[in-house]
Amino acid sequence: MTKDMQWPMLFSEEQIAARVAEMAKEIAAAPVRPQVAMPILVGAFVFAADLVRALSREGLPLEVEMLWLRSYGDKRTATGISMIAGPSDDIAGRDVLVIDGVLDAGKTVKKAVQLILAAGAASVQVAVALDKQRDDRVAKADFVGFNIGNDFVIGYGMDDAGKHRNLPYIGKVIT
Repeated sequence: MTKDMQWPMLFSEEQIAARVAEMAKEIAAAPVRPQVAMPILVGAFVFAADLVRALSREGLPLEVEMLWLRSYGDKRTATGISMIAGPSDDIAGRDVLVIDGVLDAGKTVKKAVQLILAAGAASVQVAVALDKQRDDRVAKADFVGFNIGNDFVIGYGMDDAGKHRNLPYIGKVIT
C-alpha cells in the first residue's frame, strides 16, 4: 500500500485496462452482438465508458442508454432496489448489453434484465467489472472482468456512501 492509497489495491489501473480490452474482444465475438449498451448508474459509469470505447475499437459501436437503479444508498448493505430512470421504448426489438460494476447478490442485475425485457428488448446480455461469485446470487453475468470474494470495494466508479468513485484502481475497504 503506497502513501497515496488508503486501501489495499485489488486491481491496478493497468490490470483493469487490459481486462476491459479482453472483455471487448469476447463480447464482439459472441454469437449475439449487442446493439445498445445500458449501464446501470451510478456504479458502472466508469467501467461502461471504458467498455463501450473498447467495443468500438473492436468494430462494435453501440448506442448507449442509461438505466438508473439504486440498491445501496448510503449503506454498505443493499436495502432494496429503487428505479430512478428506466429503459426507453427505443430498445424494443434490439439486443441489449447491461453493464454493471459489481455482481453481488444479483438483485440489481435481475431487476435490470426484467425491466429491459419488459420494454421489448430482443435479448439481454450482462457484463460486470466484478463478480463476487455468491452461491445465492439470483442472476449471473455473461461477461466478467474479475472474480472476487465478498470484499466491499471502491474505486473505478464504485463507492462507499458516495465517496471514492474517482479512484483509478479498485481497492478493498478494510473495516
